[in-house]
Amino acid sequence: MRIALACPYAWDDAGGVQTHVRELGRRLLARGHDVIGVAPARRPVDDPWVRAVGRPVDLRYNRSSAPIDPRPWSYPRVRDALSVFRPDVVHAHEPLTPSTSMWATLAGVAPVVATFHSGAERSRLFDLTAPVLRRIADRLAVRVAVSHAAARFAGSRLGGSYRIVPNGVDVARFAGAEPADLGPGMKALFVGRLDERKGFRVAVDAFAELARRRPDLHLVVAGDGPERDALAGLPREIRARVRLLGLVPNAELPAIEAACDVYLGPSIGGESFGVVLIEAMAAGLPVVASDIPGYDEVVTDGVEGTLVPPRDPRALAVAADRVLADPDGARAMGEAGRRRAATFDWRVVVDQLEAVYAEAAAGRASLR
Repeated sequence: MRIALACPYAWDDAGGVQTHVRELGRRLLARGHDVIGVAPARRPVDDPWVRAVGRPVDLRYNRSSAPIDPRPWSYPRVRDALSVFRPDVVHAHEPLTPSTSMWATLAGVAPVVATFHSGAERSRLFDLTAPVLRRIADRLAVRVAVSHAAARFAGSRLGGSYRIVPNGVDVARFAGAEPADLGPGMKALFVGRLDERKGFRVAVDAFAELARRRPDLHLVVAGDGPERDALAGLPREIRARVRLLGLVPNAELPAIEAACDVYLGPSIGGESFGVVLIEAMAAGLPVVASDIPGYDEVVTDGVEGTLVPPRDPRALAVAADRVLADPDGARAMGEAGRRRAATFDWRVVVDQLEAVYAEAAAGRASLR
């Protein structure tokens, strides 16, 4: 099958949607499909199957940064790339974001499968433009959401029905990784953008409390962003126990996960799923995360980890301390996490998407 994947966000920026589309494309190619990807990019793209069709502009959305290309003159580039490729199906991720995925949906070159990733609790812009967006959504052959939270967000504004097909994770890569050398002592891990939505300040404040109780504990941070200055308020001796790794390619994350003892996921909201949680669980890490929509579909409180109120550093610290103080309990959570993560393995996800593609291409899918 000839499959076109459209990503609305800068291909060379870190982000869950970009990682999902990149990994999906590689697995579809490995299964013998012809695949093209279209996305905006800041620099020349290394992946030979991906075409850079615009340059991103960083816009604030959902308490984070969205590197999209909203300029309408990128539409002809998307349309022309797809017309030359002649796909059997177009898979547009976040098709109503004014960027490459929307242009791919409007190009009309093939049936469109759309995946909705966003789990924002509210969006004034989405609400104001919903009448127009519903007309674009009418072009979709199949609507997919990565979680029930994402389906509720899109469905409340657009109507229609949604298939739940979650994000995929390379479970074996995380489960079998050799630990990186991150130095001695126990380690709590934070992975993600250092911004408000991901709760980095919450993680830092929680670590400040944990560090006073546990002199051998270190905080490992894989990510970068505007809130890196949250560390400035820590006492010097505690700040010295924070290891900032900066942006880490996803391929290098398994070794880092394997070297840590507990995963901190303090996002304050707006999450549709929780790939970072699944990756940590695949690595056998017990998870302490916010009890928010999206995350609660991934982690069962008391089984694979512990869910705590968002924006509550003390609750995060107390829960993490409890995990670290109970090696047997932490091990049990880690094993439960591995079993849970296996249900999100890419093999399972691609099987589901191939069935959706075949249905859309054959014209059997509902248009609403």
